[in-house]
Amino acid sequence: MSMSIFLIAAFTAMASSIVGVFLVLRKMSMMTDAISHTVLLGIILAYMIVNDLSSPLLIIGATIIGVTTVYLIEMLVKTKRTSEDAATGVVFPLLFSISVIIISLGFRNVHIDVDAVLLGSLELADQDSLLINGINIGPKSLYIMGTVFIINLLFFLLLYKELKIISFDPALAAVLGFMPVLIHYLLMTLVSITAVAAFNAVGSILVISLMVGPAMTALLFTRNLFKTVIFSMLIGILNSFIGYLIAYNTDLSISGMISVVTLAVFLIVLFFNPKNGVISKIISKKKQREDFTLLVLLMHIYTHSDISSEVKEVTFNNINFELNWKENKTYHYIKLGIENLYLEKQNDIIKLTQKGINFHNQKIEEFSS
Repeated sequence: MSMSIFLIAAFTAMASSIVGVFLVLRKMSMMTDAISHTVLLGIILAYMIVNDLSSPLLIIGATIIGVTTVYLIEMLVKTKRTSEDAATGVVFPLLFSISVIIISLGFRNVHIDVDAVLLGSLELADQDSLLINGINIGPKSLYIMGTVFIINLLFFLLLYKELKIISFDPALAAVLGFMPVLIHYLLMTLVSITAVAAFNAVGSILVISLMVGPAMTALLFTRNLFKTVIFSMLIGILNSFIGYLIAYNTDLSISGMISVVTLAVFLIVLFFNPKNGVISKIISKKKQREDFTLLVLLMHIYTHSDISSEVKEVTFNNINFELNWKENKTYHYIKLGIENLYLEKQNDIIKLTQKGINFHNQKIEEFSS
């Protein structure tokens, strides 16, 4: 295993997670998909001008096209004749298709291919070294993604208050003079920069996965914005480590495996999160139904617990008849009440214990209030 490859993946995960949280909160997750594909057109157009794949102008060109994508989508939405998802489905295939056509026609001999953009080449990322005065100081992608991470982190820390208000109440942000439009396009610019910076190393598919997956997973744990961003970064690092470890031992695509792990972790948390997971909610609802049914039994016994009627009313057969339950259900809840020390059986009569009386009265007070 290469520590450099893992660090590149980790920095990419953290950089993507920071901006990804705000995209998810603002219901703009599909914008990530659009930008991560359309920035390819910016790279191609910039390359046509400078004819140098290592030129920083490629990032500038990609960023401009990324922001242009957002502008075109919003312009279509403002016509009120189409929804945002439909506008996204029109704009990004158009711009991405143009870039694919340009590559196919004019750059067949140049190392800019669609597969590399989509899947990346994380396995070889540590081979592209950064040289300063002839000295190899490490993989170029590591420094690029590290820089992007620092920029995104500063953006989050410096504009935390503004981002928080804009994400949850854009109208209030405008009233308070926070310039939501400016911050919105600044966020989209950082999304574009993050996407294009990660192109060569991890590919657009992993960028989309790391922007959306960790953020959605973190939101299943907490609704606190600061904690969500922190959890999102940690989950992104964890996904990157597990994905890289599996890919290394199975000789599979690292980017692809990290994306698979990201989905798997999200599904695990979605179903098994003790706080609000699907399974825990099913168990909780089942327990609530069971507790309510048990309370119905206790109320019936409590109502008929005076000496003159208990012999007649609180025997097993009579309880089963009065509540119109099946015998196995009546048996189950009487047994459950005895196990919880709410009930006791004296001959054929089912009686409430003092604990059962207290529990009954407590629940009645709760319902009354």
